[in-house]
Amino acid sequence: MFLLVTGHQGSDGTGDTEGAGSDGGGAGGAGIRSGRRARVLRITGLSLAGLLLLGAGAAGWVYWQLDDNISSVDINGALGDDRPARPLSTPSADGPLPTGSLNVLVLGSDSRSGDENRELGGGEDGSARSDTAMVVHLDAGRTAATVVSIPRDTLVDRPSCPLPDGESTRPASGAMFNSAYEVGGPVCAVKTVEALTDVRMDHYVEIDFAGFARLVDALGGVTVTTEEDIDDDRSHLTLEAGTHHLDGTDALALARTRYGVGDGGDLGRIELQQQLVKALLEQVARQNLLTSPARLYEVADAATDSLTTDTGLDSLGELTRFGQSLQGLTSARVTTVTMPVVPAPWDRNRVVAREPEAGELWASLR
Repeated sequence: MFLLVTGHQGSDGTGDTEGAGSDGGGAGGAGIRSGRRARVLRITGLSLAGLLLLGAGAAGWVYWQLDDNISSVDINGALGDDRPARPLSTPSADGPLPTGSLNVLVLGSDSRSGDENRELGGGEDGSARSDTAMVVHLDAGRTAATVVSIPRDTLVDRPSCPLPDGESTRPASGAMFNSAYEVGGPVCAVKTVEALTDVRMDHYVEIDFAGFARLVDALGGVTVTTEEDIDDDRSHLTLEAGTHHLDGTDALALARTRYGVGDGGDLGRIELQQQLVKALLEQVARQNLLTSPARLYEVADAATDSLTTDTGLDSLGELTRFGQSLQGLTSARVTTVTMPVVPAPWDRNRVVAREPEAGELWASLR
């Protein structure tokens, strides 16, 4: 077959052309067509192989890109054994998908780093505070969850926390809860929450202003219903009471709205934040991301960029496995509550944990 094609293509008369009619008929014509088909098949095969190689390379790049997005902090290494006991039922990281109960500290950071964060409401000094704090308790089986918000205005006894340079922060009595992150970063935030609750935080997840806004945009926005008009010149959000579909910037503004709702305190803002959590879960459930690789990448890129975790969740594989363990969790099975508080007797603009209710709530999560 190959010889027939070669002879037909020769132009100097050295090829064997006697069997080939000018109209391509006869045995020679059939051989020519077969040769062309063979060449097409070879080219097609090489092209497919090339595409597969390119696809594998692209997939590898995507995995590396998403994995590289994630920053991490070694919470366990920094705090050692000076922590609440880990529940005996906590499963090993090996084997099938874990189904044991779990407690995760989720912080929303008002990071001042980067132009995008500053444009979305950060300051100019490069510092950051924990603007939002939620303890997410996943029940055994991971088909139900309780999200407990800790008001950032809560006055707490802030413990001494280790710093990366080997030094430690000073303990403080009656300190603002969100000051823990400001003076000692994620490690001090976790240690302060554990001191307040006596509940072991199994994982830590933090996302900043820009990351939250990008995630909402990647999901196509979120739909929320406000029961009252909102006009907050600090968060730059104006909404009439009713149902609204918000983009990332407006969803972030809603999460930060404080002075435009209720009495202007942190508790009104927490209610809006809890509503946003459920709206995000519902929006994720509506997305059929597996049928759109481009959309899936956009959401994954937004979710991992600007994300900081503990070292137990600092790879795409670990995050994926964690997400798969939550596949039975729906927004209807998520209960949102706020840590019971009362105004601080010595500062009516601050709150303290209301006992014994707060202690009973934390005990239920151990």
